[in-house]
Amino acid sequence: MAAGGKAGARLGVDIGGTFTDVALEAHGRRFSAKILTTPEAPERAVIEAIRAVLREAGLAPGDLSIIIHGTTLATNAIIERKGARTALVTTEGFRDTVEIRHENRFEQYDVNIDLPPPLVPRRLRLVVPERLDARGRTVIPLDESAVEALAGRFVALGIESAAIGFLHSFTNPAHEQRTRDILAARLPGVTFTLSSEVSPEMREYERFSTACANAYVQPMIGRYLANLETLLRAEGFVCPLFLMLSGGGLTTVETAIRFPVRLVESGPAGGAIFASHIARQCGLDKVLSYDMGGTTAKICLIDDFQPQTSRAFEVARIYRFKKGSGLPLRIPVIEMVEIGAGGGSIARVDRLKRITVGPDSAGADPGPACYGSGGALPTVTDADLLLGRIDPTGFSGGRMALDRAAAQNAMQRAVADPLDLALSLAAFGVSEIVDENMANAARVHAIESGKDARGRTLVAFGGAAPLHAARLADKLGLDRVVVPSNAGVGSAVGFLRAPIAYEIVRSQLQRLDAFDADAANTLLAAMREEAEAIVRRGEPDAPLSESRSAFMRYRGQGHEIAVPVPALIYRAEDAAELLAAFDAAYRRLYSRVIPGVEVEILSWVLLLSGPVPHEDGVALEQPPKSHPAPARRRAVFDPDSAEFIEVAIHERASLLPGAIIPGPAVIVEDETSTVITPLFDARIDGAGYIEMTRRGV
Repeated sequence: MAAGGKAGARLGVDIGGTFTDVALEAHGRRFSAKILTTPEAPERAVIEAIRAVLREAGLAPGDLSIIIHGTTLATNAIIERKGARTALVTTEGFRDTVEIRHENRFEQYDVNIDLPPPLVPRRLRLVVPERLDARGRTVIPLDESAVEALAGRFVALGIESAAIGFLHSFTNPAHEQRTRDILAARLPGVTFTLSSEVSPEMREYERFSTACANAYVQPMIGRYLANLETLLRAEGFVCPLFLMLSGGGLTTVETAIRFPVRLVESGPAGGAIFASHIARQCGLDKVLSYDMGGTTAKICLIDDFQPQTSRAFEVARIYRFKKGSGLPLRIPVIEMVEIGAGGGSIARVDRLKRITVGPDSAGADPGPACYGSGGALPTVTDADLLLGRIDPTGFSGGRMALDRAAAQNAMQRAVADPLDLALSLAAFGVSEIVDENMANAARVHAIESGKDARGRTLVAFGGAAPLHAARLADKLGLDRVVVPSNAGVGSAVGFLRAPIAYEIVRSQLQRLDAFDADAANTLLAAMREEAEAIVRRGEPDAPLSESRSAFMRYRGQGHEIAVPVPALIYRAEDAAELLAAFDAAYRRLYSRVIPGVEVEILSWVLLLSGPVPHEDGVALEQPPKSHPAPARRRAVFDPDSAEFIEVAIHERASLLPGAIIPGPAVIVEDETSTVITPLFDARIDGAGYIEMTRRGV
């Protein structure tokens, strides 16, 4: 890892829609801070949070060796359509590819179906004569005079950024590269994205969509990162800044500016890495990661200490849970399901007299009604406050007093009165809808992945997840919940556990019964060289590890599956080993294989990563049991009796390993609270983690 800083301290910072979280590790200790995000200038909250955690740790800016940053800015810009004025330059005749999509209907029986509009409207999609065939051979040469003529149109249209996507350019990028060179020489203020660089795979709709998304957010992310680096230097920070990628690795600022679309899931990816390390520490081979923050909630399946990954992701879905209703991005991502069910998600009653929650959020400004900052609509945080799960005087370590009366007024007006419900039942209804939506999303996600949510351990983190974890576990039939230390800033801690890494994919169609080992080796060697050039910027001398997978299918199928394959120099006879790997992966997903059908490789994926940062071991031995007295008692709503009951309130900082806390109870800390329902008992394990276990198990 790139060095610097006297103390070797490491800092992770995560910008969310509501809070900006910071985690700092130094001298074997961890410090954290959580402050409200500043949407108009996100870098301000980053600097304020870093200052706060450095003061607590007694460190100076020069003591840091690395800063690792994750952000939702790219995602929010796409969802809110607040990116740059972007053009798409494409092959003549393919102007409407991003609008035609696949010509399928993700909601078959909706006669008024809404399709997500492309990021680039038709008037900004420009064409030039050129054509390559599927093997990259020139059919129609690039018309350079037509490309030159586009420069004037760019100026007239006020274009800030451009995506260049030609048919079959993933096999031969020459036309895209030449187009960029011609336009860049005439338009120095415009940024350019090549589809052959950002997503060099077959299927032009996904490739063009990914290129458009990258171009759409590139100017904004470039300005933000430049401003952030300037502010950090002004504060006295001299250590390197790395960005968290959606696939779980770290990269340099230069690479992040070049491919900002790879940052769309950077915050949630940090959370999944955090959960996978908790799983490894505790020896949990099957985990359901539950990350609930202020704006969204995320579920990820983790098997054998590794989060599930994918090469495809949809952003800005119009229909919740509906594949195909969003904009597809072909980037490496940690696969998870994400719904608008965070602490700031807004609750309301619809025309059918049903309580609905989200996906819109009150965010940081104005925030939930109880923040007292002008929010007039009830949120999940307001419901949790009214149910007694949150102490209004101890929220955020007492630095932020909550307005219970404002929460009552908002909930009464928007939910209780329309449904003629008691205020407590209205708040409970909001909480139940959130928990049931999350449980349903987890079930569907597990089924779609060919796995089972049952029998897993729930690892809960994020500011709101520990409040809801026991109830979610009950709905999913899970018997064990782990709430790790610093759960409220889990994603930021996860950043500190991520290696510097880069993943590359290249399409190369091959049938296994005519496997061309030389062609595969040549392609993979070029991929390794490209990835190593990026990784070595952060790891100049450290040993690197390489892993590979191939996207394979039966010939004639429309979609492929990811198959882990060995990282070696292939020989022709290795086709049998590749086939066996495909059979195993296909059988796991579909419980069968299809005999007598040829198998083909569509794309190769290569992941190159540096060493995983060192982490202290965890004491797994059972500490002696103790039964600490509660710090105080508080009335908390009981779902079974539909009444408020007095429960024990414990301060997490005062609980030692071995402490037993029977439910119902609440364990409070600065950044979150853990609600233990009557169905569960809790103990503090050797690592200081809260472990809730269902009674009778």
